[in-house]
Formats: sequence, structure tokens, C-alpha cells
Amino acid sequence: MFKKASRVLAVSTLLAGSFFGVAQAEQQINFGIISTESSQNLKSMWDPFLEDMSKKTGYKINAFFAPDYAGIIQGMRFDKVDVAWYGNKAAMEAVDRAGGEIFAQTVAANGAEGYYSLLVAHKDSPINSVEDMLKNAKSLTFANGDPNSTSGYLVPGYYVFAQNKADANTIFKRALIGSHEVNALSVANKQVDVGTFNSENMERLEVTAPDKAAQLKVIWTSPLIPADPLVWRKNLDEGTKAKLRDFFMTYGSTAQELKILETLQWGKFKTSDNDQLLPIRQLELFKQRTDVANNDKLKADDKAAQLKKLDDELAKLEKRMAELAANTSAG
Repeated sequence: MFKKASRVLAVSTLLAGSFFGVAQAEQQINFGIISTESSQNLKSMWDPFLEDMSKKTGYKINAFFAPDYAGIIQGMRFDKVDVAWYGNKAAMEAVDRAGGEIFAQTVAANGAEGYYSLLVAHKDSPINSVEDMLKNAKSLTFANGDPNSTSGYLVPGYYVFAQNKADANTIFKRALIGSHEVNALSVANKQVDVGTFNSENMERLEVTAPDKAAQLKVIWTSPLIPADPLVWRKNLDEGTKAKLRDFFMTYGSTAQELKILETLQWGKFKTSDNDQLLPIRQLELFKQRTDVANNDKLKADDKAAQLKKLDDELAKLEKRMAELAANTSAG
């Protein structure tokens, strides 16, 4: 009898422990952070913010780093990442392919609601413009951004390369792919001739490594890019979403919180949704249309069909953007 009771107690304890483990797991949030620079640098920047998130929400917040943007997107797709800071291009992939949903947008510490893509060369380089770069491409080494990066890949891919009917993968003597930090340091150290970068990371580099920033010159600046979104898994429960939304929308109400945000180069967050991606979707479609229009290997009928499909998609986007603009004006 005693042995039987012991077995029952052991099983009950095991089941209680399993249930407790599940309950504990539900109180954890994995926060994805895109790899704009080394994980060590990112960790020191993000830890105070994530600690505050943990205190205010009651959840254990785990930082989720991956070597590239795709790792964070895939993490969200398989429910390994619950919330993430993305660039717009990566957010578009997360929304379309990983069950993501935009709920907030970052704002720069100075109040700016956007930033700029840059092309940088060494300050001593004879390359001073996009025209110089394209003209001498066969003798240059180029550091491109992560394929899911807005400022490092999509924006220069359209404005610099697609509009000039050039392919960054083939026109240079050598083309590489790296994070914003790696590209900038490679240019500063004369390991590559030209690289993609952005204005936010340039400002950070001027603080963290001013000697390296001083070795760079900007040879091209893009149009304004909308500030980065924050994305959660659409299938998170509503209670969790409410806590996270409350945290982000109220964070920055004290001097200490603002100081932590300034370390991330941000001010207080603003609400957002998937419509934030409309200009980025338009840019992506324009780039695809340009690539198709310039593709001499396509048969005329195939080219016409692809162009019509892209034009139809662009028309839908333009209609939606016009509706939003009208609603904003009316408001």
C-alpha cells in the first residue's frame, strides 16, 4: 500500500512539474534582434531595455540573435521568436511568410520618423559618386547588405542598381555580403572599395569608433526610409499582446527610460500596422518590374504577361495608399 501511494505521489509530482514547466514556458518571450552588428555589441545595447520589458510585463524576456536576418524571420515562422525588431524589408518577409504582424514603429531620438541608406567609400578613394562607382565597377570590390535588409540591400538595389540597369552581383570585380557594421569597417580598413551602410549606423559608428567613421565618405544618400517596425507573432494570445502593447506605448515616460532608448538611438514608440510596409512593397515591385523590363532573355509574351501582373499589383498598392492618404487628410 505504501509503495502504491509512493508511486501515485511520484507520478502526481511529475505531472505537476510538467504542468508547471509548461506554465513557466508560457511566461517567456523570445525577442528577435536583427544582426546589424556583432551580437556582443547588440547585447550590451539591448540588455537594459529587455530587463525593463521583463519587469513591466512580468515575462522572462530572452534575447534571440541570429547571424543573419533570415534566422530571425525563420525563428518567428516556427514560433521560436515571439516579438522582433526588424527593418522594413525583413518585416515584409516576416508578415508574408512567418505569420508576423506589425504593431509598433520606432522613432529616432531626435524625433525623425525615418533614416537613409548610404553608399560609403574610403575618404582617400577616387570614387566620389554612383557614376564613378558604376564606371569603374570592374576594378572594384563591393560590400552589399543582407538580402533582407531594407537600407543595406533593397533600397540601393532599386535606386542605385535597378535604375541604372546594373546587377550588383555581376558588375564588380568582387561582390560580398555583410552586416552594416562589417561593411563599414571593411571600407574603413580598405578591404573593400564601396559598401552599403545607413545613417543610423553611421551616427552610432561616430560614437563607438570615431576613428573608423572618420575614414568614410558618403558617395550616395537615398530618399527617406520609414523607421523600423516592431513585429509580433499574429498567433500570440490577446492577453500577451495587450501587455506588450502597453509596455511599448508607455515606455520612455521617465528620464531613465529615455536614456535607455537613446542608447538604441530611439525616442518613444508610436503605434503602427502592416500598412507601414506599403511604400516598401511598392519599391520591391518597382525593382521587380525594372528587372523584368530589362531582361532581354524573356520571350515577348512572357515579358508582357509578367509586366501586366506587376502593373496590376502596383495599381492595387497605389489605390490603397491613396485611400490611406485620404483618410489621414480627413482625420
